[in-house]
Amino acid sequence: MAEVSSAWLRAALPLCLLGMLERGESYGYALLQELGAAGLTNAKAATLYPALTRLEEEGAVDIRWSAGEGGPGRKYYRLTEAGRERLVVEYRAWRHFDGVVTALAGGAEGAEDIEGSESRQGLGEDDDSYGRQGAEA
Repeated sequence: MAEVSSAWLRAALPLCLLGMLERGESYGYALLQELGAAGLTNAKAATLYPALTRLEEEGAVDIRWSAGEGGPGRKYYRLTEAGRERLVVEYRAWRHFDGVVTALAGGAEGAEDIEGSESRQGLGEDDDSYGRQGAEA
């Protein structure tokens, strides 16, 4: 997989973090590892922690400190109710944006009518509450 541009990563990182934290609380290093395992290998701590701080300042994420076992404590991040609502809204907006970019940049393969891509944004029978296909999307 090609490396994702740093500008794309910075733009998509808050949405990715909200989605990851929706599955349960986590700490920075584990989030960084998960991003790398998903293919965002150029995600760095210098990008991750400011994004988490902004999400906290905006009320989308709460933090708690936990004593470390034989080392320093860890800062755990968890999604707030406002963060869950933001995830729903921003994920749907992302899906629309993706459809528009695909239609415009995809050539003959993605040359569907942009209005048609909007109709695909509705929830299908197998979509979860965020419009993602299937349980593992």
